[in-house]
Amino acid sequence: MFQSAGFRFIAVGLLALLMFIPLNLVSSVINDRANYSRQAVNEISGEWGGAQQISGPVLVIPVTEDVTYDRRREAVDALTGLTLQDENGKPVYERFEETVTERRPSIYLFSETLDIDVSTASETRARGIFEVPVYTADVQIAFNFNALSASDALSGDEVVHWKEARIDVHLTSNRALRGEAELTANGQALTLEPISTSSKNSGGGITANTGDPREMGPLLLKLKLNGAQHIAATATGRTTHLSLVSDWPDPSFFGSFLPDAREVNEDGFKASWTVPHLARPFPQISREALDHSARSVASMGVRFITPNDFYQKAYRSARYGILFIGLTFLTVLLLDRVGNTPAHPVQYLMIGLAQSVFVLLMASYAEQIGFGAAYLFASAATIALLTIFGATALKLGKRTTTLAAMLIIVYGVLYLILQSADYALLAGSTLAFLALAGTMWITRNEDWHGPDREPRKWFRRKLPAAATPTA
Repeated sequence: MFQSAGFRFIAVGLLALLMFIPLNLVSSVINDRANYSRQAVNEISGEWGGAQQISGPVLVIPVTEDVTYDRRREAVDALTGLTLQDENGKPVYERFEETVTERRPSIYLFSETLDIDVSTASETRARGIFEVPVYTADVQIAFNFNALSASDALSGDEVVHWKEARIDVHLTSNRALRGEAELTANGQALTLEPISTSSKNSGGGITANTGDPREMGPLLLKLKLNGAQHIAATATGRTTHLSLVSDWPDPSFFGSFLPDAREVNEDGFKASWTVPHLARPFPQISREALDHSARSVASMGVRFITPNDFYQKAYRSARYGILFIGLTFLTVLLLDRVGNTPAHPVQYLMIGLAQSVFVLLMASYAEQIGFGAAYLFASAATIALLTIFGATALKLGKRTTTLAAMLIIVYGVLYLILQSADYALLAGSTLAFLALAGTMWITRNEDWHGPDREPRKWFRRKLPAAATPTA
């Protein structure tokens, strides 16, 4: 049995399954390294200003209402000032009306037109071997309000306090602001102040008192921001126009709305959006702050990505590693079946470990020289090692060429899988099917039981002879 081809195939299959252990350890190392990279990216991004999203502007108008309440109080004698009492000695109460001015929810009014122009200049910051793209953005926002429409949101005897109106512009973080921020209305500069971080639904931002907004014309806000990872805006205008210009060559557009037009080349990109208010799921006028929900359902922006996420590719190569280790084991087994001395299980284990180390080798060199060059180096080193091992240790002779060709095909297919996630399943399943079909064809005449197998015999069980009585 131990010399049979069937037993050898089963043993090699079990050895291939055993390779899940080193591959899982390699995957854990890759994950730890990727987490360390993300931590470095987040630290650099946070120190520079972080990802930025501009939301607003919104006109906030306070509202009050005079409410009359029925009250009662102890009756007092006008001459003596003493509390009047009834015949039982209990205080006498009198009723009166009291009018109180109470605050009501403010009116939140989004702008009629909102034109946002953003121009970013990018640079790369490094911490150790990790590099992060950061940017400096010049932002110009032109907008205006239809303040008279705020009266449509009133009910009962509510009163609008026009002179206490203010404009809020929300930012992800005020730490990103650089230089002087300037807001002008009718050519006059308005005083800007930071929004308190304790304000509801506010991560940060700036605010300015406007006075009576009914007398206010077009407004213009100019900002300068530091940021990293991405920059976005919220479509809060009745008609919102966003224009983004950058020198970063690898943008990734995201959000609830994708650009209407974009142009990307090696010198940077240009993109523009136009969003009507009917495309967003919140009203133009509200009695509650909608900024927080607006940022999640009406955003549009761009991520400043770095291509070739080699950690993700290294992790995927470890996930597919068992397939390619199995194919290599199968190739060695098929080539070895015609030899005099079969490969020892320890030799199969060394072949599997070499292919597991390939993933670590690729990831470590990719951190230094990039994914393409690292993959070429690691795969060439692994193929050369296994080819030399097949020629010298396994004594494959001329069959070593077949092993080398198979390894080149395997690592070529793996590269295609890592480069295109869309076709990874197609390539992997096709390769596995072809390998299985080839094995079935090559072993079609194989004697799986071994040459020394005894033929199976069918026989009847003999009944024991009758016992002879003793004398």
